[in-house]
Amino acid sequence: MIEHFRELLKFRALIVGLVERHMHARYRGSVLGMLWSFLNPLCLMAVYTLVFKYYIRFDQVENYTIFLFCGLLQWIHVSSSLIEGSISISAGGSLITKSLFPAALLPAVSVLTSLVHFLLSLPLLFLFMLLFGVEFTGGIVLLPVLMVLQTAFLYGLALSLATLNVAFRDVQHLVGNALTLLFFLSPILYPEDVVPAAFRPFLAFNPFAVFTSCYQDVLFNGVMPSVSDFAQIMLWTLVSIVVGIRVYISRQERFAEAL
Repeated sequence: MIEHFRELLKFRALIVGLVERHMHARYRGSVLGMLWSFLNPLCLMAVYTLVFKYYIRFDQVENYTIFLFCGLLQWIHVSSSLIEGSISISAGGSLITKSLFPAALLPAVSVLTSLVHFLLSLPLLFLFMLLFGVEFTGGIVLLPVLMVLQTAFLYGLALSLATLNVAFRDVQHLVGNALTLLFFLSPILYPEDVVPAAFRPFLAFNPFAVFTSCYQDVLFNGVMPSVSDFAQIMLWTLVSIVVGIRVYISRQERFAEAL
């Protein structure tokens, strides 16, 4: 595992260059350009707030808009990382077959590009927290740690999915549908305590739910994540990376013929 990341570090300049290229390519031809990094989450937040707060009248959370925003921003990072990451190697084509850098760079670029968008949108969240009177507490010092763990977790998962998608192109279609299901099974639109008691234990088996709860703790609830939750996300991250690297190593020699 250490050797894998050491190899990636050798190409860090290339990774940075590819991330910059992806950032520019995403908004090429757009009038508003990078402003969409702020507008996309704002539009999503507005839609869900309108539906759940004013249409359905879900009033079990004070400052529901901020509660929603905290979960939604990190979910956009999740969704973008896995959707883009899952097709990164199969879309790499000649980059992989005619170049000497490892294909594992491509899922890393997808996840890091998504992380940059996440970082760019955080000031917007902080501004809304100030406007809505949500206090910043000591728990926020864990935010960088949480983001690093989540990004590492997403890289391991994206590496597995991208590797499998080279041989089985159905994977990229399954990812989108799975993410839709996981979005509603994670406490993003609703607090964890509204989940029926009989189903609450299943949240522990959903890493996306645990990450969401941790983000809400440090940003919205103003508390430190529980030791149990933090231990779970560290375990999920380790498992994701180990499995991702093993899957990648087992199939990387077949990439050239499959692409």
